[in-house]
Amino acid sequence: MNIVLHQPEIPANTGNIGRTCVATGATLHLIEPLGFKLNEKEIRRAGMDYWEHLDVRTYMNFEEFIEKNPGARIWMATTKAKHVYTDVRFEENDYIMFGKESAGIPEEILVDYEETCIRIPMLDKIRSLNLANSVAVVLYEALRQNDFESMKLTGELHRLNWKESNTP
Repeated sequence: MNIVLHQPEIPANTGNIGRTCVATGATLHLIEPLGFKLNEKEIRRAGMDYWEHLDVRTYMNFEEFIEKNPGARIWMATTKAKHVYTDVRFEENDYIMFGKESAGIPEEILVDYEETCIRIPMLDKIRSLNLANSVAVVLYEALRQNDFESMKLTGELHRLNWKESNTP
C-alpha cells in the first residue's frame, strides 16, 4: 500500500503517519510544499525510532508525483466524496491520498478523480477527523481487504503464556 500526503502541515501528524506506514509496510509519499522540515524533531518524536525504517519519497508537486508513479490507482480521501471508503475494493499496490490538515485535497485535483474519491462517514458536527487517524482508518481497511498480507496476525504475552481456551 501507498499513503500520499498532499502538502501536510503538522509535523506530529506526519510522524504518526510515518510510524503507521512502518507498522504496515506502506510507503509514504509526501507532496510539497510541506509545513515543516523533514528533519524536525517533532516528526522524529512522533515516529519514534521507527522513522529510519520508513520508505518515504518526496515530490515537488502533484504533477511530479503523477509523472514518477505512472498508472497509479489513486484513491482520494476527502469529505467531499460520494463514496464511502468501505464500499470500494482496494488492491495491494493502491495509493491512498490525503490532503493538508487545513484544506484537504484541492478541488482542482479532485475533479479528475471523481470515481476514486472516498470518504469516512461522520456526523456533520465537525469538518473532518485528525489526519493521522483518517490515514489509519482507511489504510487498515485496505489492508483488511487484502488479508493483512505479510503482517503478523497474532500476539504473545511477554512474561506469561496464554491459558488454553475452549472459546473461539
